[in-house]
Amino acid sequence: MLVPIFEELETKVHQAIDTIALLQMEIEELKEKNDTLGHKIQELSKNNETLEYKNQKLTADQQIWQERLNKLLEKIQKFDLTCLK
Repeated sequence: MLVPIFEELETKVHQAIDTIALLQMEIEELKEKNDTLGHKIQELSKNNETLEYKNQKLTADQQIWQERLNKLLEKIQKFDLTCLK
């Protein structure tokens, strides 16, 4: 009578061990994916910082050129006015 109970218990223990082994493998896969995603996030963050810096520089350059163009237009208008007199 004890033999069938022990066999059933042994089967359940083996199933539990197999389940644990599968879960451990899944955990390792998820850890690897997590590490990969972490590296991608760091890379994207660096790219974002680079783009933000470039954007700020281009915006500043645009403002400088806009000021230069405005000054040039003012000079042209003054020149036109003096020529018309």
